[in-house]
Amino acid sequence: MYIYPFEKLEVWQLARKFRKEIYAMVNQFPREELFGLTSQLKRSASSIGDNISEGSARITSKDRAHFLVIAYSSAVETINHLIGAHDLMYIKEEEYLSLRIKLEEITNKINSLHKAQFGRTS
Repeated sequence: MYIYPFEKLEVWQLARKFRKEIYAMVNQFPREELFGLTSQLKRSASSIGDNISEGSARITSKDRAHFLVIAYSSAVETINHLIGAHDLMYIKEEEYLSLRIKLEEITNKINSLHKAQFGRTS
């Protein structure tokens, strides 16, 4: 089986694990959040890895860079949703901080990849 280049990226692997963790976490949210915060968190967390992988298939440097910026933005959006989940007491402090640390690692790696490939950060 062919392994695509994005699958070898540590940042994509971290984003994949992070998405799985978010999907498990939101199963504990109240049912009335199904189409609100639950959906938004799942979408933004998924978008991180989605954009890393999609950008890796783009031909121009400008397109590849653009998708890394979108992946970074999705990570920041996810942080905002986690803040909301914490404020609403859907997640405990320890879980919130753990997820924030994981997102910080992901955003740092996105910036490092961007800088290595394009010479500047998001």
